[in-house]
Amino acid sequence: MHYGAVVNGRRRGLILRVGRDFAARSLCSSSSSSSTPLSDHESFIKDIAKAQPPKHLTELLSIFKARGKSVVSPGAKQGLLPLTIPLVRMSPGSSIALLRWPTARSSMEMPVVEVQKHGVWFLANNVDQFIHRILVEEDVTKPEESSQEIFDAAGEAGKKLYSKGDFAKSRLMDLDVYLLRKVGLFPDSLERKVIRHIENGDHVSALVAAEFYTKRGNFPGFARPFAFNAKVLLKLGRSLEAKDAARGALKSSWWTLGCRYEEMAQIAEYGEEKIVQYKEKVTGEGRKHDIERGKPRAQAYFDEAGLLLDLASLEGTWDESLERVAQCYKEAGLNDMANFVLYRD
Repeated sequence: MHYGAVVNGRRRGLILRVGRDFAARSLCSSSSSSSTPLSDHESFIKDIAKAQPPKHLTELLSIFKARGKSVVSPGAKQGLLPLTIPLVRMSPGSSIALLRWPTARSSMEMPVVEVQKHGVWFLANNVDQFIHRILVEEDVTKPEESSQEIFDAAGEAGKKLYSKGDFAKSRLMDLDVYLLRKVGLFPDSLERKVIRHIENGDHVSALVAAEFYTKRGNFPGFARPFAFNAKVLLKLGRSLEAKDAARGALKSSWWTLGCRYEEMAQIAEYGEEKIVQYKEKVTGEGRKHDIERGKPRAQAYFDEAGLLLDLASLEGTWDESLERVAQCYKEAGLNDMANFVLYRD
């Protein structure tokens, strides 16, 4: 009990100190610059997440406001995967956010994700791609008068990305086909393409499309394509291949699966052994064993942080492991990530 109290007290002190520094820097950047002041989210991304703010983040937030959604503070991370920067709350259990990968370069664009209890769902590679998709869907699915407000909110950035009528001019007729050819790769569009092939009885095309979904570089860091491929293989009676695909999916971060861990573990034919193995690895003994076997100390701590997040995804208990995850990042030499993980309003 005494140990927990000391840790919690230290955590609160760090959070308050980081919060004061963030507020001071935000005020300074707003008052001393002759250019347009940074928004709260842009200041947070620059000062706390130590990343480059997306160029058109303000326009994306304006679009959500036009849709009647309330923008939330970037530090309102309670109960969320700690690697995310919340933008808007969509429903009680769902938020739209940016994902800050732990070892990403500061110039690397952050993907847009939907944050749910057990992890994240990939939405777009970057903010511009997400705005582009929103405008296409508004043009295709909404009457002229109701979609204009969204186009106005997108401003000049929106005009550069998409003009009303571009979808009709393309003569592609299918929204998913247009998105994949003209905007970018999106998991839901690719998955619907596979499902349509299966419904039409074209299993070969379904397998080819599912395999393309998992192609290296399409969705780096995300396990969802491999998890979906495992489900497709199982549905088509290829249980042995499905098991291998599921086991491959579980080698990536569990919070990127796009489904519950248990669902994929069942296809992989794992019992509790994987969870037990991870729990053993996040002990001091487990880390010591890895280092003795030749793993660099910094890498051992970094890997431990990843395992802790995987275990937290099982029940969505992110806040319970914050201290240990942050400490692991510190030991791995990632002090900025440690501060970002701990920060809360």
